This record gives sequence, C-alpha cells and structure tokens, in this order.
Amino acid sequence: MSDTLNFLRPYLRGWPIIIGAMIIAYLIANKYLNYVTPMYESTAKLRLADMNEGVPNSNLFSDLDVFATTQKINAEIELLKSHTLISKALEKVPFDVQMFREGSLRKTELFDDKPVLISPINWPEKLKDKTFSLQVFEDKTFTVKSQDGKIFKGSLGDTILIENALTLFELNEAFIATKKELKITDNYLFSVLSKAKQISLINSQIDIIAVDKDVPVIRISYKSSHPGKAALFPNALAEAYIDDYIENKYGAANITVDFLNERIAEISKKLNKSEQMILKYRDQKNITNIRQETETELRKISQLKIQLTNLEMSLEAIRNLENYVQSGKDNFLDLAPNFEAFTDLLSTEIIKNIKQLQAERKDLLLEYTENDEKVKVIDAKLNDLTSYLIESISNTRKNLQTKYEKLQADIEKAEKVFIDVPEKERMMTILNREFEIFQQSYNFLNQKKIEAEIAKAAKIAFHRIITPASISKEPVSPNRIIIKVVSAILGMMGAIVLIFIVHTIKGRVNNVSTIESQSMIPILTTIPKLKSLSEKENFFIKTLSEWEVKGLIKENKLLCLTGFNHHHGTGFIANQINNIMSIQNRKTLIIEFENKSSIGNNGELSVQSFNDSTDILKVSNHQIKTLTTKKWQEILKEKAQQYDFTFLINSVFGESHTLAGMATSDLNIICLDTRLTPAKHISKVDILQQEYQLPNMYYALNRVGYNPSFIRESVKWIKRKIKQFKLKK
Repeated sequence: MSDTLNFLRPYLRGWPIIIGAMIIAYLIANKYLNYVTPMYESTAKLRLADMNEGVPNSNLFSDLDVFATTQKINAEIELLKSHTLISKALEKVPFDVQMFREGSLRKTELFDDKPVLISPINWPEKLKDKTFSLQVFEDKTFTVKSQDGKIFKGSLGDTILIENALTLFELNEAFIATKKELKITDNYLFSVLSKAKQISLINSQIDIIAVDKDVPVIRISYKSSHPGKAALFPNALAEAYIDDYIENKYGAANITVDFLNERIAEISKKLNKSEQMILKYRDQKNITNIRQETETELRKISQLKIQLTNLEMSLEAIRNLENYVQSGKDNFLDLAPNFEAFTDLLSTEIIKNIKQLQAERKDLLLEYTENDEKVKVIDAKLNDLTSYLIESISNTRKNLQTKYEKLQADIEKAEKVFIDVPEKERMMTILNREFEIFQQSYNFLNQKKIEAEIAKAAKIAFHRIITPASISKEPVSPNRIIIKVVSAILGMMGAIVLIFIVHTIKGRVNNVSTIESQSMIPILTTIPKLKSLSEKENFFIKTLSEWEVKGLIKENKLLCLTGFNHHHGTGFIANQINNIMSIQNRKTLIIEFENKSSIGNNGELSVQSFNDSTDILKVSNHQIKTLTTKKWQEILKEKAQQYDFTFLINSVFGESHTLAGMATSDLNIICLDTRLTPAKHISKVDILQQEYQLPNMYYALNRVGYNPSFIRESVKWIKRKIKQFKLKK
C-alpha cells in the first residue's frame, strides 16, 4: 500500500496540472465542435423476397422468376453497392449540383433549403467537379467566379453562359415562402458533379449490411452533412433496387416468352413429323396393335398345338392298332385289340358282330364240321367283317395322318408371323420414344410459356421497403459528449505522461524504497517536513534518544554529515541535533567549511563561541588545501576529544578532504533530500563505501512524504524570478 502511495505521490502533487490539462482539452474540444461539420445518418430497411415461404411460394406465382435461383443476401448487398444500381438511384435524386453557404470558418451544405436554385442546361464534362463561388446581392443580382478568376454576372431568373455552359439561376420561391426571414444575400460555393464523382461520394458515406445472416433484411445507411440528403438517398437506392428487380424480371420473362415460342414452333413441327412416321410405318406393316395381335396369334398357335398333340396321340394309337392287326390278320379271331383305339360306334358294332359270329361258329362246330355250309357261311361273314375292319383302321390312320400334317402346316404358317415382330417392336419403340420426347418437350415448354407470361404480365416485386429512411434530427457525428469526454481523458493522460516524464527525468530520491532498492547501506532516520519548532524539538529528541540506545552517539565522538549538496540537509540535521544537546547541557563543537579564511595569527584554526554550550570552527577552502589528509584527521580527532560531541558538516562528495573526514568519523550520515537529491547518486555512495571501507555509514532521508502544492511552488518560483530580476536592475 505504501509503495502504491509513493508511486501516486507525483501525480497527487501534480493534480493542478492534470485538472488544468483536462479543462484546456475540454475547451479545445468544445471550440472544435463549434466549427466541425456535423454528419447526419438515415437508415432504410429492405426485406428481400423469400422463395421458400409466403406469396412467392404459392401455386400461382411458383417459379415466378422463371429460372432464377434462391437469392443470396451477400450477393444482393453487392448488387446494392454496384455502380449500376447507384447510378439508377442517382437518377431519382438531385445530387448533381452541390451547393454550400460559405462562412468565415466553415461552410454549410445546402440541399432542399438553398435559397438559389442552380439548373445546368448543358454543362460540359471539363467544367464538372470544379468549384465556383456565387455571390448574391440585395438587388437580386449575382456574380459567379471560377477557379481561374473569371467573373460572370447576371440576375436571378436569368440563364447565363459560364464558359460555354448555359445555367439557370433562380430563387427557390417555395422554400423562401416558408422562411420569411431567410437571408438570401450571401456568399455561396457550388459545383456540378460528374456521375463518377457522385458515385465516389456515395460510396464513401454509404453502409449496406445484413441485419442478420439468417434474416433476409438489408440495412441501408447513408451519412451526409445535410439531413435531407441523408434521408433521401437510402429510399432512392431501395426503390432503384426494386425497380431494377422488376425490370430485369420483366426483361427476362419477355426474352423467355419469345424463346419459348420459337422452341414450341420447332418442337411442334418435329412432333407432327414423328406422328406421320408412326402412321406410315403402321400402314406399311399392317399394324393395329402389336401386343393384341401377338397375343391372338399366340393363343391360336397354342390351340393348334393342343389339337396337334391330341391328334398325334390318336394317330399313334391307330398306328399301333394297324400294326397289331396286320401282324395277326391271319388269326384275326385270336386277336384282342385295344378298345381304346375304337372310338366310333361302327367299329364297336363290327367288333361285337365279329365276336358274336365267332361264338356262333364255336357252337356250330359242336354239331358240324368246318366244311359244313353253315360253318362256311359264318366264316365268310367273319372274313367280310375283319377285312372291312382292317380297311377301316387303315383308312382311319390315313385320315389322321392327313389331319396331323395339315395341323403342322398351319402351326408353321402361324409361327411365321412372329419372325418380324421384334423388328416391328424395335421400330415402334424408337418411333414412340422420339414421339414421347417431343411431346414432353412440347408440354414442358407450353407450361413454362404460361409461367413466363404470368411473370411478364405481373409487374410486381416481392421485395419490400419495411422501414423507409427518415430525416435525422440529431447528427451521428461528431458525438459531442464522447469527444468532450475523450478530450478531457486525453488531456488527463497527457498531463500524467508529462508528469511521469518530468518525474523520470528528475530521478529524485522520492522515498525509502528508492534507497532500499539500490543500496545496502541502512537508513538511520527518515525526517518528515517539520514546520513548527515544537515539531522539530520533539522529533529530534526522539531521534537522538534512539541513536543513543543503539550506541551510535557516545561521548567525545565525531559525527560527520555529508551530502551531494549543502542544501540536502547536512546543516539542518547538525543544527537540530546540536540544539537538543544544548538543551541537555552538552558541550558541542560544529565544524563547517566557508569561503573566507579562519586562520589566526598563530597559524591555528580559530574556534568561535556560538553560545554557552556550542562552539563553531569554520574552515575555509583555502585553509583545507594547506592541510594534509593526516593533519586534517589529527585535527578532527583532537577537537573531538575536547568536546562532549563534535559535528562535522562535511564538504560535498567529490571535494578534496570529504573522504578524509568520513574516514576519521565515528558515525557517518549521508544526507539525502527527497525533493533535491538525484537517485543516481545512491550507487556512488555504495561504491565509495566498498572502495574506501568507510566506517558506520547510514542514510538520513530528509523531507520524507513531502509533496508541496504545485500552486505554492509555482508562486514561489515566480517570486524568486521577480526578485532575481529586481536584483539585476
């Protein structure tokens, strides 16, 4: 805590400087604010259309922007900053003529409040961005002065020629009517700005940012020295953006409609051609419906094959029967044919008759012989029936064989139909595919044509100005409060830095910690600023008592007080300690140096009586030069033995006999002053002690904690200078 206070003491002492610097800085800032041009800012907020929600996502307006993708906020910000859009916005605002009212210290921009309207009719490019001065007189005449000194005169309401540029100067009647006390006669400055200059001025003062990266809202802020201009341009830029959006959308839709009409006509021709090719191919190949025709033919062949299979089984059975009968026709009556082969009634009846005749023959053979007429008749009947049956079987086989061959021929003929079916299907697939492609393209283009025609007809935009810019009543810059506060703070910091620099350059022994951090020699006493006699007596009585308790003060001893300057406290400490000893009735001697000689007639040093208890020995600089070091030390020891206590107010460090006196002394006190002694001298004392082995060295720090008032010190310094000035006179 003490170190902190020590660090703050220079600044506490210099508080008048700090306060004065803050007041001066505040007054300078206040004066600056009286002449600085204020800047006004107005902001407009523009909401972008969101294609994922709201009206743009409805069925009617879906894909209203034709082939446009979802807009990116950053891309729209760059579009708003582009020269193209700013140029379109400038067409909506009268920023081409810039006019100022000229004052003695500053100029004030005029916009909708200018009393004189300047309308350039044909202003050449070489005169743009040049400043002209305009002076209006009471009789409504005026003079225009160019930068090269040319003067042009006229009256308000006239069109004059300024370097081949026709310009109309007239009163702003509408504004003057609202301001009856308006001063018209004055000095003005005006210039006709080029488009590039206007854009440059706009870009230097405009700020376009997104409110939030996830919110499609853009904030357009513009600064100007005139609040009307600051409010007008953000709205104009937002309107230009919306108009440009509609214009581009309408242009894109118009181009799209024309393109779609051309493509639809082209695709329509190709679609008709594809239809004709399909029709022609169907006619050539007799194609009605390949699938149905194929299914019909397959069903027919299937049925024929079923019939062929059945016929083949019957034919095989009849063949087996025929072979069986042929192999056993000689013993036909012994045969047992498979009745499954006889499927007709006639064959069945013949077999029954044969079996019946065979049974009758067996009955007749029981009575008659084989040669009997009755038996022969039966045999003849049997023979006729068997021959008929064999012939019937043979004819039946032939008939089945013929049917079988006919069915095979029919199947082969029916299967030939499928030979060119794959080719027909391939060709129909190709033709149908081309037809489908053209038809899909035709339908798609017609749908897009309808959407583009809707976009062309709907001249609207889903972007909206949700917060228009309004005229600002208070300027945004300069911020008067902040500038004044910052100026005061800067003044304070400047004063603090100045105090720190001065304090650092001075480098005084400001406190005890300065000594302790640089030296190993102990501090014997720290003496505060003592103002009254009672304070001095009380302090030095206590100090002397402490020294005696510590054994530093003894009878017949020599106390040497040395400093880097006689004003650092050597004489003050010696005199105060001597006064206390005088009060205590001790016989003391004070030895000090002076410029004049103190040598008596006998050549010895002269001791003078100061009071009843104190003697003074004054040694001149001339006398000390005549004494050797040894002789001087002997004199000091001799004098110390003659008194209870001897004080040597030594010469300053660096003089001839300073070290001799210190080497002889019983107690060496190095006197330092917090206000006067440079801190760099502390290390010199340590070097001297180590080099010369000086005994019993201690520091005495004078005026510890003393921080005189800056005002008081300044008054003293002024009085001292006045006194010196008077003495010189």
